[in-house]
Amino acid sequence: MTRPHILVVMGSGETAPTMVTTHRMLASKLQKPARAVLLDTPYGFQENAPELATKAVEYFQTSINLELEVAGLTEIIGADSLAVERGLQKVTDADYVFAGPGSPTYALRQWSGTSLAGLLNKKLRDGGIVTFASAAALTLGRFTLPVYEIYKVGEDPRWLDGLDILGEIGVNVALIPHYNNAEGGHHDTRFCYMGERRLSMLERELPAGVYVLGVDEHTGMVIDLDAETVTVVGKGVVTIRIQGESTQIASGETFPLDRLRDPQSTATLGAKLKTDNQPSDTAPPNTSEAPAIFDNNLREATDRLNDVFATALASGDADGAARSALDLDDAIAGWSGDTLQSDATDHARAVLRSMVTRLAAAATGGLRDPRDVLGPFVQVLLDLRAQVRADKRFDLSDIIRDRLAALDVEVRDTPDGAQWGFRVG
Repeated sequence: MTRPHILVVMGSGETAPTMVTTHRMLASKLQKPARAVLLDTPYGFQENAPELATKAVEYFQTSINLELEVAGLTEIIGADSLAVERGLQKVTDADYVFAGPGSPTYALRQWSGTSLAGLLNKKLRDGGIVTFASAAALTLGRFTLPVYEIYKVGEDPRWLDGLDILGEIGVNVALIPHYNNAEGGHHDTRFCYMGERRLSMLERELPAGVYVLGVDEHTGMVIDLDAETVTVVGKGVVTIRIQGESTQIASGETFPLDRLRDPQSTATLGAKLKTDNQPSDTAPPNTSEAPAIFDNNLREATDRLNDVFATALASGDADGAARSALDLDDAIAGWSGDTLQSDATDHARAVLRSMVTRLAAAATGGLRDPRDVLGPFVQVLLDLRAQVRADKRFDLSDIIRDRLAALDVEVRDTPDGAQWGFRVG
């Protein structure tokens, strides 16, 4: 079995349920047993780097059925040269190389002066799959955004030189993941936290022939170098932006790689030009069926399923309520590998416990409307009361009314007949 030649770019969600289908598709293209390696440099500066590595390994093992080996390249500058060479050898030998969250600036600084870029280019030439997501994806283009330094520290917007892996296949871009980010709420955090104002400034600094290539969150771009095609996967869009004019390519669409190599010659094909000055609330409609993905993160899944649970409980649908609780349990497990959840897991578990408590209360008190349960019996007594009133046995009529009242059933005589309901308070 010949190894494929595939480069995959993910905007985010690389270890979330949203990308499981894509990872499985990629793994299916590899001969078994396949060698897969986690390039752990981007988050190597973080104190929880071992935990992030463990999460990624568990995600690939349980969700993808692929054993992931950790490269051990969290720190290269000043590290033991033998350890570094061993890590680079793991990359060389791997059929599948995966890198994800962290800091693109840190990663580029550590990789500078090593053979890493050359190894990745060779892998794409000779056979293998390279999947870079989030921070790692930022390094793939000719230019890279120092996101944290600009957004968190307040440094002036600028570009850094990237690995230019995409340039090796003729795609001259500054690649921006998290392109549709909306975490800022009332302030613009699109374009990987840059917003329109800063992205416009940065765009003017790009040399001729280099454009912005954006990949939405929970969205991927599978570049098949054998077929010379690009397929958009996930729930968002890929955006080609040239001097403020953008072309969006929907999830599910496959197009020639040459469209990225020379986008201006095909800019009007298959998508509508628009400007990015205003946020877009909705992505363009898909031209083919996209994966059934509903949630961007665990908190969103939790809130959605909590609403489903409450609706089911209110309508007396015990199975529906139980099903939503089980779905939340599955969501907690599915999102456990995601590195961007912060306190979302604690929130989800609290909601799940609340669901269990509410189900227990419903089991004790009953889910069916009491009128549905008692209605037929009350109606028998009301029919009997109507008969004795017709016979002018008002003493028996009052007895029936009083006995019902003792059960908090209130009877009201109206021109249309006796009406009943439960006494409140």
